[in-house]
Amino acid sequence: MNKSLILFSFFCLFLLTGCATYHLSTQSLVEQFGNSSTEKKKILLPVFPYVFFVDPVTGNDLQTIKVLDKNGQEKILTVTNQTGVRITRTDSSRTTFYFNTLLLKDSTITGSKTHFFNAHIKPINFKDISKIEIQK
Repeated sequence: MNKSLILFSFFCLFLLTGCATYHLSTQSLVEQFGNSSTEKKKILLPVFPYVFFVDPVTGNDLQTIKVLDKNGQEKILTVTNQTGVRITRTDSSRTTFYFNTLLLKDSTITGSKTHFFNAHIKPINFKDISKIEIQK
């Protein structure tokens, strides 16, 4: 099969499989993290016939998060390994990473772009955040 045809097929599949996007404020995020703690995420990578243990990634222990949908209705989402967070800064730059690796430290947000090793994002100051989106 032609390589460009395969890439085109994956692109079309990506467009057809949309994901829901939800919003929350920085204040809401801080309030919901009030009772959370830090934990090590142990990742198992099954590759038949072996199972590899990947270095643990540090993250939060939240199981659910309250968010707003596009109509402003409150929803409660279950946090999984696939739940993403996209933070838009006031300068319109965006950072996307996994929600379960998100940590609040002092007045900054940090996290990891992958579960397989610590690929930390540059810490984002609360005052620089214009929008927080959760992708399920």
